[in-house]
Amino acid sequence: MIVSSNLPNSIAPAASNDAALRSAAQKLEAAFLAEMLKSAGLGESRDAFGGGAGEDQFSSFLVQAQAEKMVEAGGIGLAEALFESLKERSA
Repeated sequence: MIVSSNLPNSIAPAASNDAALRSAAQKLEAAFLAEMLKSAGLGESRDAFGGGAGEDQFSSFLVQAQAEKMVEAGGIGLAEALFESLKERSA
């Protein structure tokens, strides 16, 4: 990460901390969404024309990737709420 020399020293660590908090909040929202998608039946093998054992082994990766894409697209707002809460606690 390149930090401009004209920024006050307190801004660079705060920005780095915010980025870490936002990343953690987004990962938590993705994990939550993945569990909700699994509970809704996404990724379960179909009875007819299913992928068999291979589909069962890798369906969790698909569900996790879909949850991560949902978060990148804005998610359900959980990451932002978590970020704001974590930011308040770290201040």
